[in-house]
Amino acid sequence: MKKKILIVTTGGTIAMKHNSPFGVVPNDEFAEHLRSFPQLDEVAVIDVFEFSNIPSPFMNPVIMLELAKTIDKMITDYDGAVITHGTDTLEETAYMLDLILKTNKPVIFTAAMRSNSELGLDGPRNIVGAVRVAASEQSSNRGVLVVMNDEVDSARDVVKTDSSKTDSFISPSLGLLGVVDPDRIIFYRRLEKLEKILTDSIEPNIDLIKCCSGMDGRFIDASIKNGAKAIVVEAFGRGNVPKTILPSLENAIKKNIIIVLVSRTYTGRVLAEYGYEEGGLFLQKKGVILGGDLKGPKMRIKLMVLFGKYGNATDVKKYLLNNKEN
Repeated sequence: MKKKILIVTTGGTIAMKHNSPFGVVPNDEFAEHLRSFPQLDEVAVIDVFEFSNIPSPFMNPVIMLELAKTIDKMITDYDGAVITHGTDTLEETAYMLDLILKTNKPVIFTAAMRSNSELGLDGPRNIVGAVRVAASEQSSNRGVLVVMNDEVDSARDVVKTDSSKTDSFISPSLGLLGVVDPDRIIFYRRLEKLEKILTDSIEPNIDLIKCCSGMDGRFIDASIKNGAKAIVVEAFGRGNVPKTILPSLENAIKKNIIIVLVSRTYTGRVLAEYGYEEGGLFLQKKGVILGGDLKGPKMRIKLMVLFGKYGNATDVKKYLLNNKEN
């Protein structure tokens, strides 16, 4: 018997066409096209729900939270769900849902790097692949997955690495989970830990600041002034920062603002290794929390979820310090 899969559309390039003289813009034909897509009928029984039709940069954490609530409510009538999304913010939305969704049924994100007006468009193949993964018996209890370019990645690890290539989405550190082959879905591994932080609310006022050579503390000062609950700092290498931002970091910590240090490198984790001033070990002793191998945008999402669940810096800090990934 065919599985029953819900496709939830949110917008993005996968739902866009070129409209002269405006360029590539959203159109209202995508959801209806999916309802009459013959290749999908061969895979599963399909229903389509248009959650939104916005460009990916318009997605924000509040909308992500509402999307998660919608999926948890609707998926009870289905065997799995596929979410079509814009590529620019897909990794953040997928990761938030990975943390807060209550369901253990397959939830798969997919997207397109090329609009429906371009040669070699990748959207249709990605959608069929995502539905096949959602309908697979092996896909349950694996967390939220991302299917692009015939590859299956975890929402936690996947990142967009190129602005235009169809193979942009990869998991640089740990590699893919599986592949979409013509005859079957093949999984090679599971995540060691599926992290869940169940909450019905989030705290959007979390900032992300990237270190660069010679910077000062003005952005951290602005975050403090604007009442940020936490600041994610993308540091150099193993977790080292310019000397000139230390006074601002110390001021934030005094005001009970959580500072989480991650690396701006593409792979690898931060470590309390360097003991010189502004090195990772030095900063940890000052009260900065090391964020493991999670990258800046996703650590920001995680903190939003943690503050939504616990509501105070003390419990959030306790969670982070007790989390083995950090």
